[in-house]
Amino acid sequence: MITIVFIIVILFYLYLIGSLVFGFDKVEEFKLKDLKPKTKFSVIVPFRNEAENLANLLQSIAALEYPKNFFEVILVDDDSEDNSVKVITTIKSKKTFGCTSTSLSEHAQGDIKIIRNNRISNSPKKDAITKALKMAQHDWIITTDADCVLPKYWLDAFDEFIQTNQPNCVVAPVTYNDGSSFLKRFQILDILSLQGATIGGFGLKLPFLCNGANFAYRKSMFESVDGFSGNDNLASGDDIFLLEKFKKANSKKIFYLKSEKVIVTTKSVSNLSTLIQQRLRWASKTSHNPNWFSKLVGLIVFLGNLACIVILPIFLFGLITPRIGLALLVIKFSIDFLLLFKTSRFFKQENVLFSYVWSCIIYPFFCVYIAVLSLFKPYKWKGRTFKK
Repeated sequence: MITIVFIIVILFYLYLIGSLVFGFDKVEEFKLKDLKPKTKFSVIVPFRNEAENLANLLQSIAALEYPKNFFEVILVDDDSEDNSVKVITTIKSKKTFGCTSTSLSEHAQGDIKIIRNNRISNSPKKDAITKALKMAQHDWIITTDADCVLPKYWLDAFDEFIQTNQPNCVVAPVTYNDGSSFLKRFQILDILSLQGATIGGFGLKLPFLCNGANFAYRKSMFESVDGFSGNDNLASGDDIFLLEKFKKANSKKIFYLKSEKVIVTTKSVSNLSTLIQQRLRWASKTSHNPNWFSKLVGLIVFLGNLACIVILPIFLFGLITPRIGLALLVIKFSIDFLLLFKTSRFFKQENVLFSYVWSCIIYPFFCVYIAVLSLFKPYKWKGRTFKK
């Protein structure tokens, strides 16, 4: 009986990940055609205590090839306790954006504005985005994070995709940029698996994931669905809950922009403790997600990884044969590798696959640990504690 249960779980897992692999290939890569720019953007970047990262972000903004009069950048200071604002004003005064003031009050700085967040809910980031949206000059909004680096044709790719497809919402790729240690490569493999699932979901016409570090939508659409209303009691989820609202309004206008020209890179965390808190933050929104497919994916992935953990003691008790146990593990890890291979090839990060063997041994324990812990434990992020 136990053997049958294990076989059923792994077969469901195989079917799920195999379907995502199929969906991944269904999403065609978008190639730029050098169209004349038409779309104007408001780029929104909430930040808190990001003094060490803002320089790289601002330099990548200054290097964007897109016409400067076609976009603005709104940086939202969420009660930073370091010198983040001073870093912004100092750097931008030396670049193409005029910036001399170090005041924390709202002030225009050429193409960049710095504003202070106004906390009105349990989600500082949603409050920051909402406030910035109210003063955004353009209908197309793109959100990213302060620890990100933007590719130089970032806005060009969004513009051409918008001109070509006329969407209301565009989800785009994100990955980590540093694989110098095993912990960092582990995180790259993890985010690549999430990106593979994201793209696969779009290919199956069942989008269920997105990342607020590279997320674009119409301001008018945001207003028509009443923004974050209804989920602003949750600290996390400024991206996926909005995606669900956009899908409900018009699912045919939601797209994934699969282009290497638009890949945003961000920093992985530096230690295991912070990684656990980050993943708890991500997991905190899962039970509140109204998307049935998202919950189904979460359940099957959890059961698949749980099966990998308990299969050894089950074998020691003689409840499953070595041949069947090994076959199930090979099936599970092989289909995982296939999705990771396709995703890493798109992101040009195939080198991290050399860490897959050790990662696939550790990941089931990590996945189950985070899933169980998220059911009852609050998480800490950027000096704040958030309850589930």
